[in-house]
Amino acid sequence: MLEKHKDDRKSPGAWRATKDGFGNGTSTSFFPKDHPFPFLTRKFLQWTFYLLLPFIVFRFYFYPSPPPSHLAIPLSSLPVNSSPSSSFPPQLPEEEMILSKETACDYTQGKWVPDKMGPLYNGTTCGTIKDGQNCMSHGRPDLGFLYWRWQPQDCQLPRFDPNEFLQFFADRHIAFVGDSMARNQLESLVCMLSSVSPPNLVYKNGDDNKFRRWHFASHNASVSIYWSPFLVKGVEKSKNGPDHNELYLDRIDERWGKDLDGIDTIVLSIGHWFLHPAVYLEDGKVLGCHYCPGLNHTEIGFYDVLRKAVRTTVNTISDRGDGIDVILTTFSPSHFQGDWDKFGACPKTEPYGEGEKLLEGMDADMRKIEVEEVESARLGIGGNQKKVRLEALDVTRLSLMRPDGHPGPYMYPFPFANGVGERVQNDCVHWCLPGPVDTWNQILLQVIKRLRRQ
Repeated sequence: MLEKHKDDRKSPGAWRATKDGFGNGTSTSFFPKDHPFPFLTRKFLQWTFYLLLPFIVFRFYFYPSPPPSHLAIPLSSLPVNSSPSSSFPPQLPEEEMILSKETACDYTQGKWVPDKMGPLYNGTTCGTIKDGQNCMSHGRPDLGFLYWRWQPQDCQLPRFDPNEFLQFFADRHIAFVGDSMARNQLESLVCMLSSVSPPNLVYKNGDDNKFRRWHFASHNASVSIYWSPFLVKGVEKSKNGPDHNELYLDRIDERWGKDLDGIDTIVLSIGHWFLHPAVYLEDGKVLGCHYCPGLNHTEIGFYDVLRKAVRTTVNTISDRGDGIDVILTTFSPSHFQGDWDKFGACPKTEPYGEGEKLLEGMDADMRKIEVEEVESARLGIGGNQKKVRLEALDVTRLSLMRPDGHPGPYMYPFPFANGVGERVQNDCVHWCLPGPVDTWNQILLQVIKRLRRQ
């Protein structure tokens, strides 16, 4: 070891190489050669070590230190056939662990719980709300319906992050295609996004703004709505034409189909218009009809027709699309209690509790058909999922539990300003904005994130 020059060994700061206190080599002493402390210090340290050693062994044997917090994994996340004594941590890629958590989350099962935060926008801060759904501006007095959030049964649903959504659609185009429920969802999304970035309406056409497109310059993102209540080609009933709809089940509606090449994500939504009287055609021939007295056609109902319309739509997108995400929003139940034009048609002011309302009848059947067709199409695509990815946005049950979220009589401004009339028109189908439909887009963001990771 190092040794100071012999002429300096008696200076106060002298040091020299010595054997360590345990006879295991050399160590450095910071005392003069003739100082009495080095010996005593070495002995003191030696016996201190011998006294502490049993306690150290006892501590680490019976109370091992936990792993650092960033490595800690809850027991519930371990594989079924593993135990806490298995190799730690499980050697799973980070992306695979994140994906497994997301795919395990079933957003369809859960309950509505009170939420103090409320919505991202209101009836005055967003200018894209359809007049008939602007319940706040129309004087709805009970605003408690705004303070609920959906709590899935086995996982957490993150709050909607408009910045994150816009980042996902930077330089991209998302289109909503379908009936008035598609428009309801679209207007909800535009309002939520407008809380962080102003939308520019760059295109509109058709009666009642049925075809519109907004551009969010902050991210070069586009959001569109295409009116297409059957998804397939249809001729709607009118005052000057037949009093029934005509559906061509073997071809899509080209009003949106012609723009497929410019769409990155398409959100489909149909259902309620299939309840109306209609005649159905395929390959130029009449298949039958639904509620068509006076016409010489076979009554075939609308369930199989809905299935055919969804199948034709999804198959056509799969054939034409390239790198497109297809998301089908499932059927949204109505909540009429009595006549639609009588006071109190949808009077509820709070969500249903667990077990208070069951998903059954037509609501369950419509949802079942849509979910089945998406799953069938996904299996049919198989290895071609890089070209088209499909997912069902299953909102039927959570919507069923919100009878309080409709405009009701507040589809018109201040409907009781002059008292309650004999006839009171009610909308118990669409949703107030803001309202429960915002949750659809909350889940939509999570579905999109999962599709992008696949």
